[in-house]
Amino acid sequence: MNAETLAPLRLALVGNPNCGKTALFNQLTGSRQKVANYAGVTVERKEGRLRGPSGRSYAVLDLPGAYSLNAASLDEAVARDVIRGCYPGEAAPDALVCVMDATNLRLHLRFALELRELGKPMIVAVNMMDAARRRGIGIDLVELERLLGVPVVETVAVRRHGARALVERIERMAEALHAPTQRLGKGADLHAETRRLLAATVRMPARTARIDDALDRWLLHPLFGLLALAMVMFLIFQAVYAWATPLMDLIDAGTAWLGETVGAVLPEGPLSSLLVDGIIAGVGGVIVFLPQILILFAFILALEESGYLPRAAFLLDRMMASAGLSGRSFIPLLSSFACAIPGIMATRSIQDPRDRLATILVAPLMTCSARLPVYALLIGAFIPQKTVWGVFNRQGLVLFGLYAAGVASALLVSWVMKQWRRDKGEHALLLELPSYRVPHARDLLIGLWERAMIFLKRVGGIILALTVLLWVLLYFPNGGADVTQSLAGRIGQALSVVFAPVGFNWQICIALIPGLAAREVAVSSLATVYALSTADDTAAAQALAPLINDGWSLATALSLLVWYIYAPMCISTLATIKRETNSWKQMAGATGYLFALAYAAAFATYQVAVLLGAG
Repeated sequence: MNAETLAPLRLALVGNPNCGKTALFNQLTGSRQKVANYAGVTVERKEGRLRGPSGRSYAVLDLPGAYSLNAASLDEAVARDVIRGCYPGEAAPDALVCVMDATNLRLHLRFALELRELGKPMIVAVNMMDAARRRGIGIDLVELERLLGVPVVETVAVRRHGARALVERIERMAEALHAPTQRLGKGADLHAETRRLLAATVRMPARTARIDDALDRWLLHPLFGLLALAMVMFLIFQAVYAWATPLMDLIDAGTAWLGETVGAVLPEGPLSSLLVDGIIAGVGGVIVFLPQILILFAFILALEESGYLPRAAFLLDRMMASAGLSGRSFIPLLSSFACAIPGIMATRSIQDPRDRLATILVAPLMTCSARLPVYALLIGAFIPQKTVWGVFNRQGLVLFGLYAAGVASALLVSWVMKQWRRDKGEHALLLELPSYRVPHARDLLIGLWERAMIFLKRVGGIILALTVLLWVLLYFPNGGADVTQSLAGRIGQALSVVFAPVGFNWQICIALIPGLAAREVAVSSLATVYALSTADDTAAAQALAPLINDGWSLATALSLLVWYIYAPMCISTLATIKRETNSWKQMAGATGYLFALAYAAAFATYQVAVLLGAG
């Protein structure tokens, strides 16, 4: 029978979280993949198609990350049931591809042994071999294959053709699918077997182990370790301002030049206003903050690559447990600094359902990157760029304070939730600490490029669309002659009655509405509002910061900063809460408590600032 006419062989990629499994899935299937949810749960299901050199087609399933078949989380339960062929409506895989991280085989080998006991045809893909070699780790793949009794191949999922050896093995396995595999006896000591395999096949450089031990003596110390973590976070926010300013000035000047050039070329009218006051002023007002966002991400990626993040989770476990969370909540909450959506999705690895729910509900309090443009705008406009004690940047101190306020608020809210819970027990945190490694420049650049593209796609998609929509509401029905009488102006003035106690003017109220779709849209919205409401033509190209500095009081600026610590100004985040909890009640509860916190905190900030003479 022709290979092309055979029924597709079902392959399941399985492995620990962060082993590069999804990158390998993308390498194998390319654009031929579909994403949905498993029936009855919120766990994501990814399936793609692979066509081998023989012409045979394979259905490739990317299973959720799991540490063991003894499931301790929803993700692990789904992976276990699919592998065993007992998940409702899901066909059992014909073969498994167990993906392991070559730099951390101690953890991954135990799971591979557990999978081998099932007796299914299996290939072991030792991924990230390039990273292992850079760190001096030697792995005898031939001996490992002999001892495991299953095929073992090397892969580098992030490189082109990095899965070629795996595809060749898959083709060979398809020809002899029913060949028996070696199995351990029931009740075998997997930990002892793992140690035996490591001793026989893996050579760790002694220098690496000595460096790890020396660093851990300080970085895992209960006092010095926490001080080191605080210093690292503090320096990150100092760098966000100190390093980004030249690039931001360049982008700001380019935006102003473009606005002036387009305004001079086009005749005055709706098209000129749309391009200059709407698109250039609005979108340019957001792009200017890209350098700060990338600097923040560069530090987060470097900390992740270095092996430091699991140690930070270990350090913070005791503090988080006292607040009703656990060290397992650290990675999802840290992910929420980039965006709350992947952070909320990452809570699937949290075993206790109450801990998971608490983490989901406080994740929006982490200062996501979409808030950064708002913070940067207000801090740049109202906080002088001076040094404190001759070392620290005052603007960086304020930014650090805003991030710290979000973290402190999350811990306080989770502590309150814990008091209401019947189960106040704590759950032990078990972590495998990887070896320290120097982040690879190529990996960092790839990560930064991906995040820059995500940001720019949002700018070119939803932000651009909402900016144009807002321009329409501001320009009509009177052609922008009097913005206060436009459709948006009337909406803003109606809302300003509600927000007057917190110091918000009608322009801010207008910006809050499109900001519901994405927080950073608030900056482009303000840029569009002020571009249309300025008295002369050239003012449309001016930077937004001087305009709000002239029109707002310090009390109003501080109130808006505090508002953005808490307000759930992102419909996508709320939709993710609904999807992950499968509860409209939980989504409504999160929305209500966050808005209530935002209003109360902004009200208190504004009133105190006015009393102190900042009004």
